[in-house]
Amino acid sequence: MANVVNHDPDTCDFLKVVFIPNYGVSVAEVLIPGADLSEQISTAGMEASGTGNMKFALNGALTIGTLDGANIEIRDAVGAENFFLFGLTEPALTAWRARGYDPTQPYRDDPALMGALEAIGSGVFSSGDPGRYKSIVDRLLHQGDPYFLLADFRSYRQAQLEVDAVYRDPESWTRKCILNVAAMGRFSSDATIRGYAKDIWRVPVKNGGVAG
Repeated sequence: MANVVNHDPDTCDFLKVVFIPNYGVSVAEVLIPGADLSEQISTAGMEASGTGNMKFALNGALTIGTLDGANIEIRDAVGAENFFLFGLTEPALTAWRARGYDPTQPYRDDPALMGALEAIGSGVFSSGDPGRYKSIVDRLLHQGDPYFLLADFRSYRQAQLEVDAVYRDPESWTRKCILNVAAMGRFSSDATIRGYAKDIWRVPVKNGGVAG
């Protein structure tokens, strides 16, 4: 994928795909503060969004995400206007499962999605091995798409267009980042320790800290 994207004449000056090996705390200390956008794209109700999204938001990255896990708490804290929301809600997903989900429906209805899956399945991103990713397309189209990725695709793409529009306005983007950081205090380590001290350890808390 990096080979294709990084050599595309229309985008190579603006977009790069980079794989970071041996990702760990030391690498995260550099990457997270340098991020502009935090992608938290787990399907609603799967509880896959945890503490990584908090670290990004605490360091100023705006979030594009679903109503899943800690994304919900972050959006509540920073305000809906400072969060790029996309995707079906958990009740909507439950209802769709109940009546029967056909992943070929969103595929047929969205030319952009059709083009994306065709590129993946035909080997555009796997030079020399055109069938390498065919199983991904089969899993999505013919094996149920259990995470409703195709159902969320159009909403995700629309949210990314909104991200693009805001990013082109530096003043608006900066304002959202500042408000984002200012509202994230409840997720700080200080707030966490105070909560543990009060609700779990049952020790006195004085002047914002834990009494010795």
